[in-house]
Amino acid sequence: MLTTREDSLRAEFEQMADRFGRDRTALLPILQETKRRYHEVTDFAMQSIADILNLHPAEVYGVVTFYAFLHEKYHGRYVVRLCRTISCAMAGMRRVARQLENDLGVTFGETTPDGFFTLEYAHCVGMCDQAPALLINDEVFTRVSPEQVHLILESCRRNLAGRHPLHKEVVT
Repeated sequence: MLTTREDSLRAEFEQMADRFGRDRTALLPILQETKRRYHEVTDFAMQSIADILNLHPAEVYGVVTFYAFLHEKYHGRYVVRLCRTISCAMAGMRRVARQLENDLGVTFGETTPDGFFTLEYAHCVGMCDQAPALLINDEVFTRVSPEQVHLILESCRRNLAGRHPLHKEVVT
């Protein structure tokens, strides 16, 4: 027997399937939308999506655990990913990492107590020529200095209610 909340979630997953399709090709878009809305993909979500798309739950779990941008556990509204390639390391990534941890009060792999920020490393942001690079949700910041970290995070905090024009507010 499903709870009222589970019934509501199940209905939302059904709507996503109506929008994206009801076959295997809809799996990733539905998972991405689920993550965007809820900041995690729970066991209940994976099972519901598997049922709706007529897939084995292990297939859904495999996709969720394979892709770094999908999460089983809660991630903050802003997922802050610092690139840790050799290019970024040589350009000062460690100083930026230290500043991120200081400003957010958490270490890499953790979410702030208010649930707004999750701090992670990224294996590559694809901006080696503009290192160090930082990715916040879908927005890329390049040539990030420790001094800019505070400005970037403050921009996020000011714009928690809606889409944020981060690049326009950060002085480079």
